[in-house]
Amino acid sequence: MIKVAMLGIWMPLATFASSYLTVNWLNEQSLTEQVDIIGGLDYETVQPVNVPMIADGALQGYVVVKMVFTADADALRSLSVPPHPFLVDEAFRRLYSDQSLDFRRLERYDLDTMKTELRETVNARLGQDIIHDVLVEEFNYFSKDLVITH
Repeated sequence: MIKVAMLGIWMPLATFASSYLTVNWLNEQSLTEQVDIIGGLDYETVQPVNVPMIADGALQGYVVVKMVFTADADALRSLSVPPHPFLVDEAFRRLYSDQSLDFRRLERYDLDTMKTELRETVNARLGQDIIHDVLVEEFNYFSKDLVITH
């Protein structure tokens, strides 16, 4: 009778302990993997880039681009100058001089090529691979009639 009582106590304790240890071990594994994958990247927002669109010798409106870039956190801290102004400058230059940009039909613009060229150009100007990816948050056109000036 004592053996059956001890077995009744031992089985639930062994089951509980093994379940508890398994769950803890799996959580530690998944946390370690997530830190390795995402832990080293920072998401940095960039000031909106306002590019005037000139056609037929007159200002037609503005293309406004809001971007975010991903970069290695340690590499960002080691830079003496942040990459934000370089990305804004390159985006402005690219959009202002791009003859294929039809500001009336922005849905046809090749954003993937623009993002790749921005990343490569900014990294070349910085002298190292800081920016991993450029993400476009917004890409809009506003006619000059919609822009309120003060």
